[in-house]
Amino acid sequence: MKISRAKYQSMLSGIATLGPLGYAPAPGTMGSAAALIIGGAVTITFGMIPLVIMIIIVTIISFPAIDAHTSITQKHDASEIIIDEVIGQWLVLLAIPIVASHDALYLYTLLAAFILFRIFDIFKPPPVSTAEDLPGAAGVIADDIMAGVLAGVVIMASFQFYGWLYI
Repeated sequence: MKISRAKYQSMLSGIATLGPLGYAPAPGTMGSAAALIIGGAVTITFGMIPLVIMIIIVTIISFPAIDAHTSITQKHDASEIIIDEVIGQWLVLLAIPIVASHDALYLYTLLAAFILFRIFDIFKPPPVSTAEDLPGAAGVIADDIMAGVLAGVVIMASFQFYGWLYI
């Protein structure tokens, strides 16, 4: 059975929006929250390696998915595209030390990771805003990667500075 190009494009578009979640109110926040829950659960249960693999797979899939959605809607970086939020939010989780995943403060650290990522993603300070200028799907994804990296740096710095709180 052969899938038509239109059906294939539609399926990819659905991946870019995470199905109906991309059409919910505050879709970027909803996508980040879903990513936080899934990524946090994976990290606690299986460790960092599966999360790294998930980031790589979702990043690879997101390029054709975003291109398909952009082709269908004729809108660059439409608000309903939230697969990029998943990538960025998962990157922040890589900054949380494994020892913290078994600590009572882990939920607070997850909340901080979520808030920091959303702040960097919404306000887009440089280099987040610069990354957004890349053409096509690369620009859609790159700004969230940069927001995730910056949020991760803040999380890691806080663990270095306030590390004694987590002992």
